[in-house]
Amino acid sequence: MVIKILGSGCRNCVLLADNTKAAVEEAGVQAEIIKVTDYKDIVAYGVMSTPALVIDEKVVSFGKVLKPKEIVGIIEKVK
Repeated sequence: MVIKILGSGCRNCVLLADNTKAAVEEAGVQAEIIKVTDYKDIVAYGVMSTPALVIDEKVVSFGKVLKPKEIVGIIEKVK
């Protein structure tokens, strides 16, 4: 599983990345977490509001910071 955090590196983006790491550990899945900060790459996903969460190239959330439990729920749906 490849999980991408899309955002400029702002506080909310960092918080989403931290919550994602916690969720991956809690879910017990193998995942590579990648931070995408280049605006051209972010826009290519059709995201205009960050932070955004992309799992296996599918945008699953944008414009908000998900809690670890919410991310675990999304991971379990897509795995």
